[in-house]
Amino acid sequence: MFKRMLAAFGVGGPSVDTVLGTPSVMPGQPVAGTVRIQGGSADVTIDQVALSLVTRAELEHGDHEATGRAEFHRVVVGADVRVSANQPLDIPFRFDVPWETPITAVGPTPLPGMVVGVRTDLVISGAPDKGDLDALTVHPLPSQDAVLDAFGRLGFQFRSADVEVGRLRGVPQALPFYQEIEFFPPPAYHGRITEVELTFVATPHELHVVLEADKRGGFLRAATDVIGSFRMAHQESERTDWTPVIDRWLAQIAASAANPAFGGHHDPRHHHRRGPGMGAVVGGAAAGLVGGMILGDMLGDMGEDGGDFEE
Repeated sequence: MFKRMLAAFGVGGPSVDTVLGTPSVMPGQPVAGTVRIQGGSADVTIDQVALSLVTRAELEHGDHEATGRAEFHRVVVGADVRVSANQPLDIPFRFDVPWETPITAVGPTPLPGMVVGVRTDLVISGAPDKGDLDALTVHPLPSQDAVLDAFGRLGFQFRSADVEVGRLRGVPQALPFYQEIEFFPPPAYHGRITEVELTFVATPHELHVVLEADKRGGFLRAATDVIGSFRMAHQESERTDWTPVIDRWLAQIAASAANPAFGGHHDPRHHHRRGPGMGAVVGGAAAGLVGGMILGDMLGDMGEDGGDFEE
């Protein structure tokens, strides 16, 4: 929520402040709020008021990696907006966030490295005036939370999270990027599996869970990446106990050194069980870090002008 003067109109021009009425959502849920414009010393017309969802994403090209802002959803909430001198004008808005929106918090704990913001853009005389970002907290869906709880019960340790530009094969991916949440494996698999990466691809009706395990190499044997994928309806995922499903997948990988192409398309139907969950795991990794400071710094970086990706 940053009230700022619109530079295109100079001194005495209108100011704008976007207020989120729903600063915390889950994928697929609506974001609502108000764009508040305060008129300046003269009547003005704003060609277009638009809101964008923005996150930080990594793009690999050759041996280099670029990180920058990625806009992944945009809605126009006002066109030819007449702002009278010294008068306030409120533009209410409401739109649904995409189902593949990256998760930024698990329980009360921010996910280190992750950020999603709502940016207010105003087009004045054909030139966009890109505004500040308002932080949007994105929590897991209940179907995703069931998977994360299993990671916590199995003893995974959170390593990092990021968003990568690219496409995953075999899933109905709509956005041009995907989120990876990386974990160190449970103690039972140390020495055989170096890390496990978790990606969710959600649709309105079902959840796709993609796992990638880095299997440690050995004498005359190269390290390999092993992919497993699971697909089920959201309600079914909520009822599923994912703990034995993931544990069995890991055990098969650890025992299948001769089969590096092993993957999994399973039908995991188990009784629902809750546990300490992923919040404690993420919280432990974030101990000593001030989530708000990290978030604020990253939002500031994303607000800078420049290309979608900057070295």
